[in-house]
Amino acid sequence: MEESEKILATYLDRGGNFVDTANFYSNGHSEKILGDFLAARPGLRDHVVLASKFFANMFPGDPNGGGAGRSAIRAQLHETLRRLRTDHLDLYWQHNWDRNTPVEETLRTLDDLVRAGTVRYVGFSNVPAWVTAQAQTTAQLRGWTPLVALQVEYSLLARTVEGEIAPFARDQGMALVPWSPLRNGFLSGKYRRDAAVTDSARAAYVGGPADDEYPVIEAVAAVAADLGTTSAAVALAWLRAREGTVVPILGARRVEHLETNLAALDVTLTAEQLRTLDEVSAPALGYPAAVNGDVRTMLQFAGTTVDGETSTVYPPLLQSDVRY
Repeated sequence: MEESEKILATYLDRGGNFVDTANFYSNGHSEKILGDFLAARPGLRDHVVLASKFFANMFPGDPNGGGAGRSAIRAQLHETLRRLRTDHLDLYWQHNWDRNTPVEETLRTLDDLVRAGTVRYVGFSNVPAWVTAQAQTTAQLRGWTPLVALQVEYSLLARTVEGEIAPFARDQGMALVPWSPLRNGFLSGKYRRDAAVTDSARAAYVGGPADDEYPVIEAVAAVAADLGTTSAAVALAWLRAREGTVVPILGARRVEHLETNLAALDVTLTAEQLRTLDEVSAPALGYPAAVNGDVRTMLQFAGTTVDGETSTVYPPLLQSDVRY
């Protein structure tokens, strides 16, 4: 708990203002630590964008203990606000897709909470693109509170979000909030081929990178060496350079981890460095993304030119989350 407070204090002192957690993290203890921290500093809560999530069942066996139904959402929010010692959330995420609840019920409940003032904005996390699109369209047509952000796994080692969700977010003006931007620490600079990692608690249960991930890890390390910075800073700078509003979530276990991550704010990647990282990490997105190609290519394919140019080749396509 002491280290957690040091991390929070350092982050806020450096100008950070967005803190993200979830009711499920550490079985609610994460929210409680954060709530106690903010309550001990009068006035600080109003200067922090505070986000949490609902969905996970905190009471196994209770049909209303989790999910995205009306009763479950309201009950989960009540407990989250109690642990966070606040009367509202700035952003409330649905943590995962609830296949058993109509999206209309979820959206109407969230709209009610926004109108009541206990929630300011809403977003989805880990929800399929087609469900997210259905939800956003439904909210817009019915005059309910729309989604403003999507929290997704996104990093140089996890780019499949670029097939459907990232383009949708850009089209709708939503922020994209990547979790695990360092891919379980694989992009932190600790991992090397044939070298064991001994100073990472996560490595004990996550394991190491796959063989096909090392070319990306090595490319990131090479760019970091050229810039005189860390692999973590380069990986985060790459995300911040993506099109649209991309806000990576930093998940630090020690203050030095946080400082290393914040170094990304001072890193500007050149066009050549971005191109190198893009190419080495390009994902196989499959159908229909691979068929659609980029906008310029498809306009030409459909009989339209852009700015008098044509294209003849389909190019390759493309938590603070405080956990305790």
